[in-house]
Amino acid sequence: MAVIALDLGGTKIAGALFDNDGRQLHRQTQLLEGRAGSQVGALVVELSRSLHRQADQDGIHPEAMGICVPGISHAHRGTVWAPNIPGWEDYPLQEEMRSAFASTRMSITIDSDRACSILGELWQGAAKGARDAIFLAVGTGIGAGILADGKVLRGAHDIAGAIGWMALDRPFEQKYVACGCFEYYASGEGIARVAREMLDANTSYRGVLRTKAHAGITAHDVFEAYESHDRLSESTLSTCIEFWGMATANLVSLFNPEKIIFGGGVFGPAARFLDAITREARKWAQPISMSKVQLEVSMLGGDAPLYGAGLLALESRRRQA
Repeated sequence: MAVIALDLGGTKIAGALFDNDGRQLHRQTQLLEGRAGSQVGALVVELSRSLHRQADQDGIHPEAMGICVPGISHAHRGTVWAPNIPGWEDYPLQEEMRSAFASTRMSITIDSDRACSILGELWQGAAKGARDAIFLAVGTGIGAGILADGKVLRGAHDIAGAIGWMALDRPFEQKYVACGCFEYYASGEGIARVAREMLDANTSYRGVLRTKAHAGITAHDVFEAYESHDRLSESTLSTCIEFWGMATANLVSLFNPEKIIFGGGVFGPAARFLDAITREARKWAQPISMSKVQLEVSMLGGDAPLYGAGLLALESRRRQA
């Protein structure tokens, strides 16, 4: 059996055909290129149909599809909230996909990028064999896919894992409202934001980042400057390590997981800090739980949610069999 998997992000859609064993049989990618609303929906349909045609040409007849979305999937309504896609405040993706494949027996399942990331690692990555594991995704934003007793934790309203809003500093400041305290400081956007704030506060600094256009500084610039032992970049990333460590400690103490897996675009270049994050987490976490957890970097990198979408599809088909 083969299944179709789609990973919809803020800038592109990745799609793949997977077999039962997790092998990618075909893969395609489409850029969103500024599309919004129903234009993005049409692109999702187009890519899924293209993969379906490819499967038919190979004599494969996929009967299930999993779709990963960058936000919240409201399973009971079949709608999606995706803040980085204009017009997707309550987008009826389930209905649109079912209509597109009405002539087939296609089972269609949609879930969040948080849930799909931990499912991908469970199927083909660092969480294989685990029943209690967490995928800590640090990219433009921050979220967590939480596997508890073998099941993805979704919460009463499908919002579990929105840990960018974890309160890790005080007092509260109005600037945390839009994205949360943790995400404000330690996401990809947060790294750049902290660097800019440090630049403003350190007028005597004349290092690498001072040569950059202030508003244009990115996390990539900070990591690049860190390579040359730039002191402001070192201070910025030291701040982030503290936040990543505190968040890790809170997750360890709350969920007692076997593993916490670090992924997203920032891990990546921040993988080198895993030992420092572990040392910081040990200061704060429940000590017995902390002594037993394994902290690892994703084995699947940016493909974790795509693999997770594949597992969604396989599990859906197995339930129907």
